[in-house]
Amino acid sequence: MSGAAGTRPAPEDEPPARKGFTFPSALTILAVVTLAVWALAFLIPPGSYDRDAEGAPVQGTYHRVDADRSLTDRLDDLFLSPVNGLYGVQDARTGEVGPELAGELYGSAGVFLFVLAIGAFITVVFATGALDRGIGRLAHRLRDRGALLIAGVMLVFSLLGTVEGFAEETLGFYGLIIPLMLALGYDRMVATGTIILGAGVGVLCSTVNPFATGVASSAAGISLGDGIVLRAIMWVVLTAVTIGYVIRYAGRVREDPDRSLSGFLPGDREHDAADAQEPPELSGLHRTVLVLVALVFGFMIFSVVPWAGALTGDADATPYGFELGWSFPQLAALFLVAAVLVGAVAGFGEQRLSATIVRGAADFISPALVIVLARGVTVIMNNSRITDTVLHSIEGVVSGTSSALFAVFVFIVNLPLAFLIPSTSGHATLAMPILAPLADFAGVSRAVVVTAWQAASGWMNLWVPTTAVTIGGVALAKIGYDAYLRFVWPLLAILAVLICGFVALGAVWT
Repeated sequence: MSGAAGTRPAPEDEPPARKGFTFPSALTILAVVTLAVWALAFLIPPGSYDRDAEGAPVQGTYHRVDADRSLTDRLDDLFLSPVNGLYGVQDARTGEVGPELAGELYGSAGVFLFVLAIGAFITVVFATGALDRGIGRLAHRLRDRGALLIAGVMLVFSLLGTVEGFAEETLGFYGLIIPLMLALGYDRMVATGTIILGAGVGVLCSTVNPFATGVASSAAGISLGDGIVLRAIMWVVLTAVTIGYVIRYAGRVREDPDRSLSGFLPGDREHDAADAQEPPELSGLHRTVLVLVALVFGFMIFSVVPWAGALTGDADATPYGFELGWSFPQLAALFLVAAVLVGAVAGFGEQRLSATIVRGAADFISPALVIVLARGVTVIMNNSRITDTVLHSIEGVVSGTSSALFAVFVFIVNLPLAFLIPSTSGHATLAMPILAPLADFAGVSRAVVVTAWQAASGWMNLWVPTTAVTIGGVALAKIGYDAYLRFVWPLLAILAVLICGFVALGAVWT
């Protein structure tokens, strides 16, 4: 999902973990962040902005306040932070968050259930074998047309990445893609680039990816469909550039194998595309499941897009009558119903379907808990009244900058955060409560901030060694990580420039 690495369980064929230092999990990092923020709350002076009718801070109104938190209260905040992160309620009068208060839900219970629901749906879909076999059939059908094979596989992976965060699942395709690429005269780097960059650029340009765009939009207080036009244009352009980059390298290697960055292992040059084993045909059931998956994600996009604003360019346009305006509660129900529907169509039976749904929800409990822990950190900041103080300190840094420069700033400042917090969902939940109000101060749409944030997270996940997608893929392909970095760095530079251009344009445009 994931975007994103660190949020989706890896397939069973992921290579064994290497010995030596292992980067901490997202849950461990967030536990450390929770303790650090709790301790810093003793040192950071509490403060507050005045709020407008919609609850957004008013620029220039920051003032110091008395947090009135005893040591017992602060210990209680630390102890209950995961609970408050799930279903803490914010008191309308005092602004304090707690599990037994009356007011509006502050916790991330809606997003938590949504992640479990889409986990159940995706697991049921993969259990049918339709998606794996469909991609396998596509790759085999294009086995004698190298450039088209690369483009076709990358386009499918990118499409799956942009709508549902398809990332770790790609680790299961190396055994199929590598022999095909070698048989066509390419090297293992071409196969690696096709898989990692294909899915990765889709996640980078997530349009409705629940684990990136969805969580970030929720934390920013906007609709999942806000900003989808800019993200869709980015997806088209950056996917085309990435495909072209891999095809260009593949062509050079095919013409002159000595230009290969990965080299060739014994037997690599002895493959023949004609000998590639043909995957089984798609059955009627598989075709039906693939159609259902397309319809579900298509309906999800339709249900969340603010069509009046997207088609007129006016964010405040009166919604059309057919707009649904769905959010996480409705989407969670959609994917639970869709999981049952797919399982019923596949003939799983009550026992198998129930077990698969439960297993899918269990597999996604890690990213769901990451969201809860990250939200718990914001509860500690809220109850200590330091959120606005942090916001005020950053306001001084970006004050006076143009909207375009501000959007680029959001992209750049999130690059190191994406490395330190490998979970896309956790990163979004932590960063958005600060970045979204900053967008208001800069006169920039919050949707642009979400786009810049997810681009930073996706860009980092194309190369950092802390992601299962990158380091696992390199290991499965049997190429050196240093060779992969030599291969990918020119593309990273190109993508960074394009991203900065897009977010800057989006900030001015909106």
